[in-house]
Amino acid sequence: MQTITLGRDGPTVTQLGIGTWAWGDKLFWNYGSDYGEAQLREAFEATLDSGITFFDTAEIYGPGKSEEFLGQFMQQTGRSVQIATKYGPYPWRFTAQSVSDALTDSLKRLRVERVALYQVHWPFAFLMSQETLMNALADEVKRGRIATVGVSNYSAEQMKEAHQLLAARGVPLAVNQVRYSLLTRQIETNGILDTARQLGVTILAYSPLAQGLLTGKYTVEKYQEPTGARRFDSRFSRSGLEKISPVTSLLSQLGEKYQKTPAQVALNWLIAQNDVIPIPGAKTAEQARQNAGALGWELSGEEVAQLEQVSRPWRN
Repeated sequence: MQTITLGRDGPTVTQLGIGTWAWGDKLFWNYGSDYGEAQLREAFEATLDSGITFFDTAEIYGPGKSEEFLGQFMQQTGRSVQIATKYGPYPWRFTAQSVSDALTDSLKRLRVERVALYQVHWPFAFLMSQETLMNALADEVKRGRIATVGVSNYSAEQMKEAHQLLAARGVPLAVNQVRYSLLTRQIETNGILDTARQLGVTILAYSPLAQGLLTGKYTVEKYQEPTGARRFDSRFSRSGLEKISPVTSLLSQLGEKYQKTPAQVALNWLIAQNDVIPIPGAKTAEQARQNAGALGWELSGEEVAQLEQVSRPWRN
């Protein structure tokens, strides 16, 4: 199984992780309608059976249910995993103790004493300074309750500040979790990717399949009026699908060559970017197995370049 280190010297995890935003989320993912606890447990087991052991969650997913499911499934199956979870810097949390309390609650839901990665979900610093926040996280590294510290949705400058504050405590910043896919490549032009590489920070790529646009499911030929949250995303309109068709067509061509799905090719392209971990979601066992198919093979350098070229409009 392909592995990668979180940051320069953090835990070693599988080169692809699983995002669990949909685990218990009713608002966006309609948990309880076409999938439920049984399907999520099957997805958990299928993920581990495929060799992937890295799961990304957050206290706000569910809310709380995603962490609870992970803890429950680990206990029921007797199989442990490496967990990344996230702290939400809400307005009413303005002390270092509130960070510690939030971590305690997450660990209880997860039924573990330590997580591989603890991330700040977004850079909200209105009531708690970044200095207070990063020092609180460094304290938890020293206590042994988190192995590494990460941030999420941080700009290049915000990432630098977090890195400096942690470095003063002898703690590295290991991760910045950001939106990254063939159709969302802005981190390559806004300084985030370059800064991450300079600092030795690993990129966790969320929405690596662009909400399903890179799976081959949504095409002009198979066009249907989008439903749910996708109704408000212009990329799912007929004109939006026409615009991305050069990318999806190339994914399909490469998929045929390697006997892979377009989604597996899209994930493989992200892995080829070096020090990038895609974290696609998985609500079912089939989706988990599909995700795992992105590992164990490589696009050629020329094919990586072809995908880079055809998706250039999405760098800005």
